[in-house]
Formats: sequence, structure tokens, C-alpha cells
Amino acid sequence: MQHMAKKATIEAETNNHHSATLFELFTKMKNQSYQQECSNTTNFQAKSPSHYSQFSSECWFDDAYILDMDYFVKTLSGIKAKGVRADLIGSIITHYASKWLPDLSAMDMAEKGLTEFEESPENVTASWMKKRFFVETIVGVLPPEKDSIPCNFLLRLLRTANMVGVDGTYRQELEKRISWQLDQASLKELVMPSFSHTCGTLLDVELVIRLVKRFVSLDSEGAKSGAALVKVAMLVDCYLAEAAMDANLSLSVFVTLAGALPSHARATHDGLYRAIDTYLKAHANVSKEERKGLCRVIDSRKLTPEASLHAAQNERFPVRVVIQVLLSEQTKQNRFQDWSGSLFSGTRTSPNNGGGYGNAPTRCLSKREINAQQVEIRKLKEDMNRLQRQCNAMQVQMEKMVEKKKGSLFKWKKFVMPSAFSKGLSMVEKIDENDEGEVGFGRNTPMDLKTKLVKCRTHNKWRKSMS
Repeated sequence: MQHMAKKATIEAETNNHHSATLFELFTKMKNQSYQQECSNTTNFQAKSPSHYSQFSSECWFDDAYILDMDYFVKTLSGIKAKGVRADLIGSIITHYASKWLPDLSAMDMAEKGLTEFEESPENVTASWMKKRFFVETIVGVLPPEKDSIPCNFLLRLLRTANMVGVDGTYRQELEKRISWQLDQASLKELVMPSFSHTCGTLLDVELVIRLVKRFVSLDSEGAKSGAALVKVAMLVDCYLAEAAMDANLSLSVFVTLAGALPSHARATHDGLYRAIDTYLKAHANVSKEERKGLCRVIDSRKLTPEASLHAAQNERFPVRVVIQVLLSEQTKQNRFQDWSGSLFSGTRTSPNNGGGYGNAPTRCLSKREINAQQVEIRKLKEDMNRLQRQCNAMQVQMEKMVEKKKGSLFKWKKFVMPSAFSKGLSMVEKIDENDEGEVGFGRNTPMDLKTKLVKCRTHNKWRKSMS
């Protein structure tokens, strides 16, 4: 009778207080039947999904309940049997696990409090064994639904599992779940250190390669959308830029991760170009042939004008790659110019211009298509103007440098005249003063100067005889 009374009380409170959350019912059941067997948990009444949606993420379990893991697992099994939504069960698991292990929380280390693992006086080995048992237990009670647990929480759980050496079966299960939700992962959680003694890199790049390949296999089966594949491509490019700074990262591993995605996954190759440039900066001893093989991953046709301009001035890239980028950019500009010219030349032909019935009919563009094309043309013109301004600025700088070099090589020196020649000039100046009343010989021609010099040297007797 007492058992039936408790059941009626819970049902009445459930019907009267529709705003009660799942956490409140779960805590109330724990307070009433904490010392009972797992069979008593069948008195729990599941609510409708609309009421479950009110579950607050700020609800926390008390410490006394946290320490009793066995009772939590048993109670969670009873909740699953009652058909509670998988995402709510996942919320309970994530809160419980984050309270037990601060490493599984999304908070910073300064905000994470002490738990039973840090306060325990046991040695480090025993603490790690306890963490391993806890992680394996959490992985075992995860809901089978794929999107019931956040991807970032699964990544943190996998990091802890690798750190404490969890069995490979549990790690494979976590990798399988993460690969299904890889498009929801963040770069902060994906940058995972390597805990293997045989791995020479700082980051676990092999793990990311396995996750990406599994995700691509799901995409090839049609289980994922194109938007998810684009997100994963952007995430991989950002991860490559972070991992490229590792001096121990081999070229083969870098190329394997960069080529793990299909060609249609990347709309632009700017992120991939930045990652390769970072790798070449950190690995200056890469040979010329290896640079060529690394740059084959980039499709120059998918580079934006900004990236193409940077690549054209990049000394770390091979000359052939730079020429290919320039030719590709020139081809794109010519194509857009031809396209814009054909757009504004008109899409209709009148009968007087030969557009009779024998010609193929042309489709008239809609107003929306014309506006979209005009916007694209305007953007292209702005990009071309910006490139032209940059080229002009570079040309001005080059001219200034050339002028500075000429000024340093050709300096004027003072011209020292011989004494005899200066005396001759003084005589010529005197003649100029007597004849014309002006000083200087710069205004006379060489023949005039020679005539005056001859006249100056002629004796008087010759003048009389000649006259």
C-alpha cells in the first residue's frame, strides 16, 4: 500500500506541475528510493517530449549522488527503458561526466573545480585506473543514437581515453561516433596531443586522418550532405595550418591528410594554400622535388585573387607553380571580361539583324540573374582595380630604387682646369670685353674663339703688311 501511495503521489505531482523538469523528477525519485533496488525505479513516469524540452543545462547533481556510480548506471538504465528521448539522456550523461572529470568539461582549467580524483590520497597509478574504469563505464552507457551526444564532448572523452589507456574497443566506438558528427567538431577539441610513445609528432594526426576518411566514406554512401562536407574541409584546412608548425610532421602524413577529402569538398583552396605555406616556413630543409609534390595538392584555379597575388610573390613556392598561378589568374580575368562583354552586348536579336526563324532561340535572362551577374562583374572590376593600384605602387617603388642607384653610381666631381688653359681663357675674356663688352666665352662658337685667338697672337707688322 505504501508503494502504491508513493506512485500515486508522483503521478499527481506530474499532472499538476507541468513545468517540472526531468532533473527535478529524477532527483525526487532518487531521494525517495535511494536505498531500494533497481526494480523500484520502474515507478518513474516518463513525461511527454514537450515537457522534456524544458530540461535546463544549468542543473547539477549533488556530490553525494555523483560518488555512487553504480546507482547512476542502474537508474539510467531504468530511464532508457521508459522511452525517454536520447538527447535528454545524453544531457544527463554529459553533466554527470563533467562533474566527475573536469577534463570532460568545456570550461577552462581555472574554472574547473576539484573532484574525487584530485582529492584522493592514492597514487597516480590508482587514480588513472579509476579514470579508465569511469571512461569505459561512460562509453558503455552512451545512447545508440548518433546525435544524442555532442561531438565536442566525445572528443574530450576520446582525449581522456587515449591518455589513460582505455581498451581499443571503446576508443573505436568513440571514433565511430565522432566521425559521424565530424562537421560539428571545433578546432580546439580536434587539436589533440599524441599520447603514443612511438609517435614523433606533438599532435595525433593519424587520428584525424582516420576520422576524415571514415566521414568521407559516409559521404560517399549519401549519408551526409554537401554542406557538412564543406564544413569538414574548412576544419581540416585549419587543422593542417596548426599541425604544419610541428617540425616532426612528415611530408607524407601532411599530404595524406590534405588529400583525404575529395576535390569537390573545397570551394576555394585558400585555406590549403595557407597550410602549405606554413609547412614550408617550418620545414626549410624540404627539397625542390618535395616542394613540387606538395604544391600539386593546390588547384590554382580555386585560388582567390588575394591568394593568387600572395602566391605570385612567394619565394618558397617553385617557379613553375608561380607561373601556373599567374596564367590561371590571367585566364580567369580574360574569361570574365569576355563574359561581361557578351552580357552587355545584348541577348536578343532582331529580325532585321538576322535573327529569323532559322536561328536558335535565345533565352532572355531574368531580372534576378542580371542583377547577380552585375554584382559579380562589379566585384571583379573592384578586384582588378585593386590589383592595378598595387602594380602601380610597386612600379613607383621600383623607379625610386633605380633613381637611388643611379644617384649613388654617377656623382658629379669638380672639374679642375689647367693653369695654361685658364690663362688662355682670361685672354679670351679680355678680347670679349674689348670687342663686345661682355665677359665669357660660352656665347661664342668654337670658330669665333679660334679666330680671336689667332688675332691675338698676330704681330703688328703683319697687320700693316696685310692691310
